[in-house]
Amino acid sequence: MTANEIRKKYLSYFADLEHRVIASGLLIPDNDPTTLFTGSGMQVLIPYLLGEQHPEGKRLADSQKCFRAEDMEEVGDNRHTTFFEMLGNWSLGDYFKAEQLPWCFVFLTEKLGIDPKHLYVTVFSGSEENSIPRDDESVALWKSLFKEKGIDAKDVVIGSIEEGSRNGMKGGRIFYYDASKNWWSRVGLPDKMPEGEPGGPDSEIFYEFTEIKHDPAYGAFCHPNCDCGRFMEIGNSVFMEYQRTKTGFDPLPQRNVDFGGGLERLTAAANNNPDVFSTVEGLHFTVQQIEQLSGQSYANCAPALKWSFRVIADHIRASVFLIGDGAEPSNKEQGYVVRRLLRRVVRHADMLAMEPNTLHRLVRPVVQAYEEVYPYLVKRQQLIAEAIGAEEQKFRQTLVRGERELRKIVNDTILTAGKRLTGRDLFTMYATYGFPVELSLEEVERVILPELGLENAENFFDREKILEEFKQEFEQHQLLSKGGEIKKFHGGLADDSWECTRLHTATHLLHESLRRVLGKHVFQKGSNITRDRLRFDFSHNEKVTSEQLEAIEREVNGAVEADLPVSWKEMTFAEAEKLGALGLFEDRYGEKVKVYTVGDFSKEVCGGPHVAHTAQVGKVKIKKEEAVSRGIRRIRATVS
Repeated sequence: MTANEIRKKYLSYFADLEHRVIASGLLIPDNDPTTLFTGSGMQVLIPYLLGEQHPEGKRLADSQKCFRAEDMEEVGDNRHTTFFEMLGNWSLGDYFKAEQLPWCFVFLTEKLGIDPKHLYVTVFSGSEENSIPRDDESVALWKSLFKEKGIDAKDVVIGSIEEGSRNGMKGGRIFYYDASKNWWSRVGLPDKMPEGEPGGPDSEIFYEFTEIKHDPAYGAFCHPNCDCGRFMEIGNSVFMEYQRTKTGFDPLPQRNVDFGGGLERLTAAANNNPDVFSTVEGLHFTVQQIEQLSGQSYANCAPALKWSFRVIADHIRASVFLIGDGAEPSNKEQGYVVRRLLRRVVRHADMLAMEPNTLHRLVRPVVQAYEEVYPYLVKRQQLIAEAIGAEEQKFRQTLVRGERELRKIVNDTILTAGKRLTGRDLFTMYATYGFPVELSLEEVERVILPELGLENAENFFDREKILEEFKQEFEQHQLLSKGGEIKKFHGGLADDSWECTRLHTATHLLHESLRRVLGKHVFQKGSNITRDRLRFDFSHNEKVTSEQLEAIEREVNGAVEADLPVSWKEMTFAEAEKLGALGLFEDRYGEKVKVYTVGDFSKEVCGGPHVAHTAQVGKVKIKKEEAVSRGIRRIRATVS
């Protein structure tokens, strides 16, 4: 069964259960300075879980695109990925445990055909200090569901992961774990929750791959939360029913349900194959293309090379979606993460002896896997491939010299001077050769130290200390550099000050003026706005002539002098398209979008903020026009 089939079955199943199927939220959140990416299905629905009314009702279902940069170093085994889809169903004050657990069980066992003998579940063991009882209600429901399948499901108290490793499963199928594993709140454990914070117990479902033997390196005994690989979590139902008070916990007036099931892991379970890189189309198609480009066999290669296969397949898929959502490689924010991904891919491609400058050929397999559910990737396939190809070429220009310098630094520091490698050493690699610190660390740890016979070099190589020192060097560098943004804000604005607002409206005028002078092939590719200037990136294959720049400036200032009214209206993206409104990337928007109209001059999908009349912008002066990368130009401008 394919991932596409499972996604379709899931959404259809919950639609039949009177859920409204909503579109995936933003992979790159707008107007949220606290995070760069959407990392969970719950993230985009937090306001509604806290009580706000959702326009689609109380029963929702979706497949949410997610990305977790913090998992980058985990990729290489058979289950970890940075990009994934989270299947979710939600009850906003409607149904609760008695409906949720049976629905979930039926979907797994009847719709996906999973053998219930492979399923194990966990529940919350309670918290005496907070007067929160253990979740016996869920246990009773699970027992009944397993009994219907002819399984006598024994419940066992495990407690902590450590206790599970010491004592094992004791013939159980339902397991009580403490709050570290079976409690949800935005801040973690009950004791850490501030007053007013909602939270509640959860119940996780695990699939057992019986052919995988327990690895004693992870503890004397196996249990569902063991990391040896025998068990894989495939879904979690969160029951948000408590609220923190001054004196403890009270029941929430509106009880909510949030289920999240990783599509990749559900696909592995449905096929009884623990390797998501063999079962999920978006990864497997890419692995097949890597085989062609490298001459290596994924199934038969050495473990180290299989690791490289997985890193490349995961990171390319993640990069396709991130670039497709507007995060092209750069040295800032989301763009820096994309750069890290792709530069790591280059190193692993070399380990597989892939022909240089062929990474762009891995874009098509990803697009092919997702073209039905995410058709926007088809439209942007060429743009994505060009961005990946350009980043590979750029990195390869310094790669050989950088590797040589990194080896020299390690040799001179550790072998010759007998000193510890520092964050300052690796900041030099970043500033001079464009090596992300994580890439340098991986190269040192996995390649250089073993080559030098220094596998056990704890006295000379402290990863956490190096990262902390690098962070200090990086922050000091930002303070000394012009234009280091302090806060991430919607649309590339440094903040929501009046100066930034004027310049933001100026970018809309500039965008339309570029299209009028240069042609309709011009589209915005990024912007950055401080209180002093705007920076606007756009698609165009040639240098803009001085005559064209003068014409563009005249168009912009003509709109300013006309003192056109600026207004906005909320609508669906499809309605915005019919109006002819320009949009950066249609899938970056939610169910509703704002369309800002500047008189009869321009219409554009945007989150704001903007001036009320164009005369408030002031006279616009173009200061510089330059190339950013192949097919992308940049204009810098100010307003009087």
